Amino acid sequence: MAEGWDRADLVADGFTHVYVELEWWDGPRAGIVEIDGAPHYFERDEDESWERLDEYFVWPADAGVVALEREAWAIFVRWNQRYETAPTSAGPHPGEGRVNARYDELAALLAPYHRAPAAARRLLAVWRFDDGQRYRMDGTDSWVRWSAGE
Repeated sequence: MAEGWDRADLVADGFTHVYVELEWWDGPRAGIVEIDGAPHYFERDEDESWERLDEYFVWPADAGVVALEREAWAIFVRWNQRYETAPTSAGPHPGEGRVNARYDELAALLAPYHRAPAAARRLLAVWRFDDGQRYRMDGTDSWVRWSAGE
């Protein structure tokens, strides 16, 4: 993987840090990030042409919901740290269900918030990645800069 970007340079260039990743496949697909100083969900628009992989729906995330998302994220990060250290003894991923009761409870509570509402905005994303750990308690190595769609 290429060398990561410096955090100070990312901030100076208008990028914001992704602090919860909900889905990743060939790049960030869904998660939580600050937009204009407030937490927002983002989700890649999979209904559009594969030519526009930078187009996302974004919508505000309630502070209480974000706290629950961060709790679920922390459970995942602790599991991932065990997995990175000793893959064979880390146990199954908490998202597989019936592995961590609290994670399952949070997943059920949070599922309704993961769908973009009709009022969601469409924004274009430019992604960068810092030189820190991929998954950590304060988020991921992903940073994004948003602009209005065409």
